[in-house]
Amino acid sequence: MNKSIKIVHYLLESLVNLKMPKVDRRIAKSQEAIKKALIELMAEKNFDDITIQDISDHANVSRGTIYLHYVDKFDLLDKLIEEHINEMGEICEATSAAEYKDANLPWFEYLESHFLFFSTMVKSKGAPSFRSQFHEFLIEEFKDEVNTSQGKNHELKEDVLLQFIVTSYVGIVEWWINNGMPYPPQVMAEQVGILLERNL
Repeated sequence: MNKSIKIVHYLLESLVNLKMPKVDRRIAKSQEAIKKALIELMAEKNFDDITIQDISDHANVSRGTIYLHYVDKFDLLDKLIEEHINEMGEICEATSAAEYKDANLPWFEYLESHFLFFSTMVKSKGAPSFRSQFHEFLIEEFKDEVNTSQGKNHELKEDVLLQFIVTSYVGIVEWWINNGMPYPPQVMAEQVGILLERNL
């Protein structure tokens, strides 16, 4: 029995002392450079005209390094969009219990802090998938907020109201970004919060 306990103790100790492999900083740095390069290139020209060589030159990494992490430029763009959608999902989850005005603030602050990415996605003809993914993401976020069984929206169809809210939200975000963010996040959070309160 004592021997068994010693063996278990030894195994537990070994697990505690086991060093997990750390993420190589060079790899993370290369991936950030590649993603940044794609966004900057898309701000200059159409996505269809961008080559892996362009990204390689702009990021100052080899083509092999890019192919090590991404299948092609489409995979790179998809992963970049997915990364931001996931980040926004985490913001929504963290603020789910807050009032619309308060919940909107970190959202608009995130859009502001990643202005280059969002402005490029909104303006670029080469990234139509972003708008559809953004739209679908908002559908998922707002579908539980829509209530047509009673109150001011009881005469409306749920899917019609949901599309109205989401399309309006996407339009406001695009307008704000395309116009160089004329109002600070605090103002946008408050204004959009009031509109949501009136319509939901």
